[in-house]
Amino acid sequence: MNRKFALAALACTALSSPAFAQQDTAPVADGAEGADTIIVTAARTILPPSALPLTIDIIGKDSLDQQLAISGSVTDAVSNLTPSFSPTRQKLSGAGETLRGRSPLYAINGIPQSTPMRDGSRDGFTIDGFFVDRVELIYGSNALQGIGGTGGIVNQVTVGAPKEEGVSGRVLLQGTADDGFSKDGLGGKIGGLFQYKAGRFDATFGAAFEKRGAFYDGEGRRIGINLTQGETQDSKTLSLFARLGYELSSSARLDLIASRFELKGDGDYIALAGNRALGTPTSAVRGTPPGKAAQNRTESVALSLTDTDLGGGNFVSQIFFNRSRDTFGGEVLTQATFQDPALAPVGTLFDQSQNRSRKLGAKFSYERAVPGFEDLTLTLGFDALVDKTEQALIATDRVWVPPSDFRSLAPFGQANLKLFDGIVRLAGGVRWENVQIKVDNYHTLASTTFVACPAPPATQPVPCGLASYGGVAVAGGKPKFQDLLINGGVIVEPWDGIRAYASYAEGFTVPDIGRITRAISETGVDIDNFLDIEPVVSNNREIGIEVKRGPLDATATYFWSSSDKGQLLIAGTDRNFDVQRLRVELQGFELNLGVRLPIDGLRLNAGYAHIKGLFDSDASRGVPDDIVDTDLDGVNISPDRLNLSASYNKGPLSALVQTQFFLSRSFHADPGKPEPDQRNNFGGYNITDASIRYQTGLGGLSLSVQNLFDKFYIDYSSDTRLPNDNLAFFAGRGRTFTLGWDYRF
Repeated sequence: MNRKFALAALACTALSSPAFAQQDTAPVADGAEGADTIIVTAARTILPPSALPLTIDIIGKDSLDQQLAISGSVTDAVSNLTPSFSPTRQKLSGAGETLRGRSPLYAINGIPQSTPMRDGSRDGFTIDGFFVDRVELIYGSNALQGIGGTGGIVNQVTVGAPKEEGVSGRVLLQGTADDGFSKDGLGGKIGGLFQYKAGRFDATFGAAFEKRGAFYDGEGRRIGINLTQGETQDSKTLSLFARLGYELSSSARLDLIASRFELKGDGDYIALAGNRALGTPTSAVRGTPPGKAAQNRTESVALSLTDTDLGGGNFVSQIFFNRSRDTFGGEVLTQATFQDPALAPVGTLFDQSQNRSRKLGAKFSYERAVPGFEDLTLTLGFDALVDKTEQALIATDRVWVPPSDFRSLAPFGQANLKLFDGIVRLAGGVRWENVQIKVDNYHTLASTTFVACPAPPATQPVPCGLASYGGVAVAGGKPKFQDLLINGGVIVEPWDGIRAYASYAEGFTVPDIGRITRAISETGVDIDNFLDIEPVVSNNREIGIEVKRGPLDATATYFWSSSDKGQLLIAGTDRNFDVQRLRVELQGFELNLGVRLPIDGLRLNAGYAHIKGLFDSDASRGVPDDIVDTDLDGVNISPDRLNLSASYNKGPLSALVQTQFFLSRSFHADPGKPEPDQRNNFGGYNITDASIRYQTGLGGLSLSVQNLFDKFYIDYSSDTRLPNDNLAFFAGRGRTFTLGWDYRF
């Protein structure tokens, strides 16, 4: 502990790792701020990105809308533009999608959407992108927003208050079709946003509805349905948004923001097994799946009070409530986990699970330059969060994951010191995490397990035998954890637009406690001393350089991180994944290059990310030696990637062509260690998208094409896990057209 205090003092006490704000290549939307004036709210400061030791990208409104028209979701948009972000699964579940090899924290206006206590991986679908003004990406482990940010932060900032008196707004109409214009593949979206301002008062109300049809791959085959984890295809979405604001004074403002998002599967299809040996992907046929279709619902409300000139400083406060209910589907062939002979004959009992999570939190911070020493900016703050999560079996009214309560109290202090007229900046900070986890006494499920008979590779295994180890009693507890998280960095900017930096930051989260507690099979376990639920403390070390001069915008970053007791997802039964706690190390580098060409409005961009991850395989066998010796697999790390794009933006016309190259990857271990399953090696693929938009006098018309060349490919997640499962072998989406019209008034 003394070592950490000493390091914190030397770091001068303020944020966490170097800041590169990516300028939007599309024009700034009407009423929006320019890229150079954007305040990165997720960084908890009003200092510009250039003053922060944080790696930051900002996806502006026009770039975001362009990507949304291509792919349909904020998560896909982030993935398309961020080389170190995993390729998405194109499913409702984002399990295995990582940023720099670790799970990011999704937030809306700083409100955490992730549910780390039992990670249902639905946090990428909690608001429609129609209501998002920009996305702030903070890379690497940090504790700026509390628990969950071990890979970074994806903060979705919603539309701001209207600036002009009277009525204003936006209307959006979109239609989507697959390459064959199949009737069941047609989809559509309608959205409306209406704003009103009268003196000090303003109001914003909006609604967006989307109907998605079936998806088709590059060979014209209907893409398979993941009944359990859920789908975005064959679904309906309704997203509601409201914002009420009042200016208390010229510097103080009160805002109430509420949103509700619900995505429901239509349940029109059942899965048709593919054949991994022959390369035939899982497909779907008309049918009625058992139980309720997978769906998710998220509701948030936040009240904030801000004052940009309170005692000469900036005061920010927020209290919020967030709740989510994620319903998972069920498949008859994967019901072993839920069998219980006390309820029904083994092999006949159907069930499905539902994650329920509620959060209540508060955030306070005050920032100002020190009187008489204006080059030093100090920030003091306090965060509190209470999270209650459980996973229930809704068909039989059983508890799979017991109710788990999380409570965090975290004061923090930050500082930013400008030296030599801004040529050098020192930044650093400390955050004291005080956490309590409460789990009551409970029983695990009876867990009668199907034992599959031998079968040819092309045949889906069917139940052959049964094995039952029965539920066990687990003693609950209230374990407490405390840790001092530190961060620090130095920035050197000898010439305007040229910066070098180095930084260190620690992140903090809880492991997926739900996966851990539900999988306990030994008797005599007491949660009070069960080490597997200890928090994950990760770190991020980073060095890099940035050049932004004239037509050139380039960055190069090298990072490495580790966690002594990280978490690794491993395949269990019924396509469920269990958690193992062991040492994990990651390292990688990112390169980004943007060039404005002599042709007015034309810009070329390139981005590359390489990530290498290792874990202690001896720990996975119960004999840890804290030596990492085996590659992380595709469930836990993304492939290397090269992004290339060309954009044109002048006058009423804007256009984009982008290609993403996902590079091949093999998974290996040190000599003498068990080799990972080579069937999970990744062969690689590339996808090209295109978009064009023309602004008319009556709104903008756009045409976007995803997978322009209609390439057939197996998605990264399917290609690198569950090599024996022919019902989880999904192809990616083929050529898809989206025609849109939007109008601002």
